[in-house]
Amino acid sequence: MSAVSHKRHVAKTITWRIIASITTFILAWFFFRDDPLVAEKATGVAIAETFIKMALYYFHERAWYSFDFGVTRDDDDDKK
Repeated sequence: MSAVSHKRHVAKTITWRIIASITTFILAWFFFRDDPLVAEKATGVAIAETFIKMALYYFHERAWYSFDFGVTRDDDDDKK
């Protein structure tokens, strides 16, 4: 059995928020660049970011499973 520390959750929250914020910035920059149709472009950003961020979060979550940062296992205690 494994236990996950609060540090791991905080680290994942921070790294995910950085990824999400950069993605939103890039999308907003692309859609609103020189176009006065703000409402239409904002809708496009909202729809696009929903799907893009879900996919990015999935791969981000999978990447975290390849690291042991903040994870302790019961069998580690037996080795001490």
